[in-house]
Amino acid sequence: RVVLLEPGKHHDVTELARAAVADGADLLGAAGGDGTQALVAAVAAEHDIPFLVISAGTRNHFALDLGLDRGNPAACLDALTDGVELRVDLGFAGEQPFVNNASFGAYAAIVQSPAYRDDKIGTSLDMLPELLTGRQRPLLVAHAGDTTLTAPQAVLVSNNPYRTGDPFGLGRRERLDSAALGVLGVRLEGAVGAAALLLNPEPSGLTVLTAPEVLIEADRDEIEAGVDGEAMVLPAPVRCRIAPGVLRVRVPRRRPGVTSAPPRLDWRRLRKLAATVGRTAAPSRLHRPHAAEPYGPPRPDRRHGEPGPGERNESAGSSSAHQ
Repeated sequence: RVVLLEPGKHHDVTELARAAVADGADLLGAAGGDGTQALVAAVAAEHDIPFLVISAGTRNHFALDLGLDRGNPAACLDALTDGVELRVDLGFAGEQPFVNNASFGAYAAIVQSPAYRDDKIGTSLDMLPELLTGRQRPLLVAHAGDTTLTAPQAVLVSNNPYRTGDPFGLGRRERLDSAALGVLGVRLEGAVGAAALLLNPEPSGLTVLTAPEVLIEADRDEIEAGVDGEAMVLPAPVRCRIAPGVLRVRVPRRRPGVTSAPPRLDWRRLRKLAATVGRTAAPSRLHRPHAAEPYGPPRPDRRHGEPGPGERNESAGSSSAHQ
């Protein structure tokens, strides 16, 4: 059964998914962006039934890390006839589920911008320098495991860590089943620090770590947040946690694995922005600390159709989709 979400009309996706389960659905699927995927995925995880991702939304980072073909959403339906099942983690910011990340501070302010949906990278590059050096932002404190980040300008909490050297959280994750949240915290001193972040992906003001739980406190009762690219306001403090292996994702046995490369960063534009922010105080040389080791074991090259970590080798039976 297919439910069409009409443009311009409000739909409670969570209630639609729960109604489908109450009617006897043995699989839930969603065609849409990551925010929609997360809402339906949470219901599927709650009832321990398979979840089908159809990459028909904006960017679809979750589909990318599952190895799905984002350029051909119809190919995702092959999971119903020749599929394998993955067990992956699911993140929560308070009660809000996320398949990719939850952002706070400057990151959240970017997501709140109306221009963000149409041009994520461009909007981030345009807004981030001013947000990092401006004063109009909540005072945050982030507790991640044994680490406390005091007054960070931005915090990004992800469902499994992103690859190193990605301060914007726009890249890929090595895996989705590590049972750990990735944490990116940005705390910079003045315009020079903002310029360093843009020019150097591993500046001293960037904290990168993992934790099973992150607590975000603020000097106000509510915090603006971006949850899988959706602008929200959450009651403070916000407890972010990860639910290991709760989501059963049905994917096609044969899928690209590595889709088209993400957009290349415009380094000329970055340097121009950095020079504007840093003004004449920008240093001619920036300190580059040694690169950290990548999270988890390196992902081996795989031929099309070979199951990855956590996949079952046997073919999943034909299923009917209810959503």
